[in-house]
Amino acid sequence: MIEPHAPAPPGSPPPWSAPGGPGGPARLPVRPGTGRFLVLSGVFVCAACGLVYELELVALASYLMGDSVTQASVVLSVMVFAMGIGSLAAKRLRGLAAAGFGAVEATLALVGGCSAMALYAVFAWTGGWGGMWASGPRCLLVAFSLATGLLIGAEVPLLMELIQRIRRQDAGGAVADLFAADYVGALVGGLAFPFLLLPFLGQLTGALLTGAVNAVVGCALVLGLFRRDLTRRARWLLLAANVLVLAVLASAAVLVDDFERAARQAVYGGDVRVALQTGVQEVVLAGGTDGRPLDLFLDGRLRVSGRDELRYHEALVHPAMTGPHTRVLILGGGDGLAAREVLRHPGVERVDVVEVDEEVVRLARTDPALSALNSHAFGDPRVRVTMQDAFGWLRGAPPGTYDVVLSDLPDPGITASTKLYSQEFYGLARRVLAPGGRLVVHAGPVASSSRVFWTVDATLRAAGFRTAPYGTGGCHAGFAVGPDRTPADRTRAPRDWGFVLAARTEARPRLDPDGPRPYVVDDASLAAGERAARATRIAGLPPSTLVHPRY
Repeated sequence: MIEPHAPAPPGSPPPWSAPGGPGGPARLPVRPGTGRFLVLSGVFVCAACGLVYELELVALASYLMGDSVTQASVVLSVMVFAMGIGSLAAKRLRGLAAAGFGAVEATLALVGGCSAMALYAVFAWTGGWGGMWASGPRCLLVAFSLATGLLIGAEVPLLMELIQRIRRQDAGGAVADLFAADYVGALVGGLAFPFLLLPFLGQLTGALLTGAVNAVVGCALVLGLFRRDLTRRARWLLLAANVLVLAVLASAAVLVDDFERAARQAVYGGDVRVALQTGVQEVVLAGGTDGRPLDLFLDGRLRVSGRDELRYHEALVHPAMTGPHTRVLILGGGDGLAAREVLRHPGVERVDVVEVDEEVVRLARTDPALSALNSHAFGDPRVRVTMQDAFGWLRGAPPGTYDVVLSDLPDPGITASTKLYSQEFYGLARRVLAPGGRLVVHAGPVASSSRVFWTVDATLRAAGFRTAPYGTGGCHAGFAVGPDRTPADRTRAPRDWGFVLAARTEARPRLDPDGPRPYVVDDASLAAGERAARATRIAGLPPSTLVHPRY
């Protein structure tokens, strides 16, 4: 980018710089006060974009790999470390502050804008993320975090140099102005991501738009205010680089819908019928037509499979219905399948379903395949659905109301579900049970996650319940109930479900002799499941609480 020059005497400015040199005042096309305001405005916008990149990586990593606490810790710690390294490295560019800042912003716009699409592409077409940190895609996540942090960190010393070149002031005042604009911009970016970009544009388009804004602002700031600091060749090269970055981002934005469809088919198969991003999660329905089994995916995890859901829901519901069951509470269960099994029992007068995602309930009511699978349970007048977080709803529920409480919730290993498997949550559930009432909890697979399963049992006992753990096999190899997506090696996928039946008095998983006969579960299989579960017992585990989650 540097034009050839004759050898310059020692101490002369580099060919990028204006004749006044890097240490002197900049020759601006506007008054110094206006120039300073524009630079601080640029700091504001660039800080907002930088935080969006950070949140985008955290959100995508949590969505693709689960365990949001771990992914957030990895992404943010690597990024903050890289920011420090980037700041140190940028000290060498202070003499070329304008050109250096322009190059950093163009690179950051490209890296940050394309990071979400690149990560999703690698995930979709490499068959998953494999072992904990052994696979290439996880290394790519760290690489993007590192590169983004380096570039964000490099902004600060370069911007400080540019501000001081406009008008010299004491170092403390300059730092205060710079970081005030930076932190306010970070606030705006942090609020824009969950409330504007994610719900209205989605992860991929939101990142691409952020990159475009970043490129435009960075280029405009350098070429608009500090163009006299650059040689003519450098100005044209910087302009061409940003045009190229914008062209790449615009092309990706045009193709993003086709890319998402192709990636979704690579992940879920070619028979995806419904795919939508709700305010809670991504919901995908696949199959359910032409004799193909229906699959319901929530945030990439296969939550319901028509191949084996009957075994799961019969084992969840029918043992708890042995005894009084006039009023039943279902926590989760927005697919209507647990309600279907409850309604098979005579004597049920009311079923309350508390589901956080109204779109799942809407699909359970209106999608032909899913509503047929749940036998149109939500059309029964005895069923009442409340759209609310289960924890918050239980806090306001009247005590002693329900004979049966069914906890049909995602796996406890998913960070967002941890509070729904805590001692406090089970204490609230115990409060709404009538005398002699029963609670049953889906506790994850027994064989492959014994420690999690027995932590659920220990937590229920700490909440004042007596427990009867049991399990059932027959889980389809691709049914990913764990915190991660279905492993690339399907032989490692969970093949069983674990449940814990809990009551104030002794409870045993058995069927109601006067109730309907399940199609696949019977007393013998329940007794075998209880013996198999008890054989995996891990004694002495502490309970999980809100402030000390153990999963």
